[in-house]
This record gives sequence, C-alpha cells and structure tokens, in this order.
Amino acid sequence: MFHHAPRGRALALAFALLAPCAAQAQIAVSANDGKSYLNDGVPEVPANVVPDTVSIIDLSQTPPKVLGEVQAPTSAVGPPLSVAVAKDESFALVASSTKLDPANPKKTVPDDKLSVIDLKAKPPVVLQTLEAGAGASGVSISPAGDLALVANRSAGTVSVFTISGKTLTPAGTVDFGAKTSGPCAIVFTPDGKRAFVTRDGDNKVSVLSIDGSKVEYTKRDVGAGLRPYGIDITPRGDAIVVADMGLNNGNGDADTVSIIDPNAKPPKTVSTFTVGTTPEGMKLSPDGKYLALAIMNGSNKAKAAPIFNDYGLLKIFSLKDKTLTHVTEAKVGHWCQGVTFSKDNKKVLVQCLVENEIQVFDFNGNTLKRNGTIKVAGPAAIRISGQ
Repeated sequence: MFHHAPRGRALALAFALLAPCAAQAQIAVSANDGKSYLNDGVPEVPANVVPDTVSIIDLSQTPPKVLGEVQAPTSAVGPPLSVAVAKDESFALVASSTKLDPANPKKTVPDDKLSVIDLKAKPPVVLQTLEAGAGASGVSISPAGDLALVANRSAGTVSVFTISGKTLTPAGTVDFGAKTSGPCAIVFTPDGKRAFVTRDGDNKVSVLSIDGSKVEYTKRDVGAGLRPYGIDITPRGDAIVVADMGLNNGNGDADTVSIIDPNAKPPKTVSTFTVGTTPEGMKLSPDGKYLALAIMNGSNKAKAAPIFNDYGLLKIFSLKDKTLTHVTEAKVGHWCQGVTFSKDNKKVLVQCLVENEIQVFDFNGNTLKRNGTIKVAGPAAIRISGQ
C-alpha cells in the first residue's frame, strides 16, 4: 500500500534528489598573473603590478560570470595547466612558477608555491600554501582524488602530495636527474597507476609509476615533437595528446600535436599532426571527442616582426582512432594562454593576456560563435573539475 510522505519528509527527499544536480555546477577556475606584460613582443614586469588572483567562474550562465576571487600566487610562465580542480569542485590547486625578484622588482625569479583554495567558501579563501619545487608549473589531481603531482620546470623534478579532504601533505619528489629537463605538465591515467610528464627542456614525455603515495620514474621516455608542453588524456585512457611548442617559443614554423598510445607496450607516439605556430594552450573536451588549441600565431611577437599576426587562433580538432581532423577555427586576441571546455562541450573559453579577458565561444560540434567576454587581469591558466 502506498503512503504519502509527510510534507517535511517530502521536502527533504526533494532536496536529496536535487543535491546531485547541484554537484554538477559548471565551474571553471582561472589563475591570473598580475606581474606579466607584453611590451611589443617583449615580456616585462608592468609599471603598475597588481596582485595575482584566482577567479571562480560560473559557466552555467550566458555569458559566464565571475562568482568570486581570491589573491594567490601564480604565473603566465609555463604551460597554462597550473590549475587543477577537485572532482566535487570543493577546492582547487594553483601553482606559481615565477615571482618578483626581491632584489629587483623589475625582474622575476623562479617560485615554488602551491596554493590550496576553498571554492565553497564565500568568498573563496586560501587554505594552505605549500612549497613544491622551483618553477612549479603543471598540476594534476589523481582520479581517486588522493594524490596531486606538480611539475617543477626549473628544478627538473615532480613534487608529490597526498590529499585528505582539502588538506595536502608533502609525500616526496621524483627527480629526473637534470634541472634542464624542464618538466611542464602532468596527466594521470584513468586507473591512477601511471602518470605522463612533458619535458620541454630535453624533448621527452616521461612515464611515472604510482602505487598509493609511492611515485617513481620508470625510466621510460616517449619521444613526442619538439618541446612537448601541454598534455591531456582521453576519459577512456586510450590516447594522450601532447602539444609541441617548437623552436624558440614560436619562430613562424608550423608546430605539431603528438598522439601517444599509453597502452602500447611500451607506450609510444603513434601519430603527429601539424596545427599551427605555437600551440600554447590545449584541452580535450570532457567527452574526449574534441581538442581545443589556443594557437599563438605570432600574436605575441613585435609588430615589426615578419611572423607577427594581429590575432591568435582558437582551433578545434576532432579526435577519433588516434587521429586529429580539423573541424573549425576562430580568431582570438593576443598572447592567449589557457583554453577549456564547459562540461557539456558547448562552450570554449580562451584566456588572452594582452586584452585582459577570457573570450567565450559557443561550439555546436561544427562551428564556433563568439558569445561574450569575461574581464580579468592577466588570465594565464584555466581548468574545470575532473580534467
């Protein structure tokens, strides 16, 4: 016999059913560098430095809206993957590769800071500030949410942290044996048993083994393209995508994206595709079907340079059977860094440092359409949860 629940119990049940939906909020986290400025193609410290910040962005609105902001160290130097967001969107990790030189505030020196930011607090707050290694750059959280790895670009190492709730604890260091190896960015395999690290200093992608909190260098390196930088992996873990930055941070060459088969024995690069000059930012869509690339396209060069273009490019490729196929592209601003999709794959955000804005595009699987901007000072890295 069916009985109607009392009103109070019915409301409680309704809220319980709604709770999973609330957990699926469309949140992106943008790390913003207030000490970087491009003076006709030359990166400089600006005359009026503003604090580095981290912005929390609601992607469920059109255009997306900044929900809150907190001061925390970060940097535009290094791949724009220096942000990681917990799957439940309760906290974010933000790495900082450079800071102002205490002896000369017109210059920067390597930094090693990793901030833990509470995204549920209103306004967001920094819960912890930890030390990783010099040039702390790409950061990723394990699929189980119990481990974080930070690539230390100026130290030639990877820092290991265990995670309990919103608290991180140092748990060791992986040393590649050369400070010049330039570890840049990291992805975990879906089973959490391995991680792949790009090294733009010596043109390698290194494989790490993971057993609990024990992380070791397997001494297996994969050869990708010239200066492997950004990296991502499909949700099924059947393909790894690596953005190869090329010579001298963009000299007009057509640079590449390499596809690694992580399940081959041993893992190896299986294909390479030409994508344009300097693929600074890169991200796979949450369903793994599309790759978004922020192509510098000479937009960060001096105006008199022969390779200068007065715009960057956002390019979308489809990924199928470890093959990239160009889908569409759109012009964006100058010196554009990070790029990310929304969880439903229908929005693409691109950070442009010269314009001090995040440019928002609608994506329907075939075309891109500009649909708003988010003004922030020095947008340099961006991520959504679970990526």
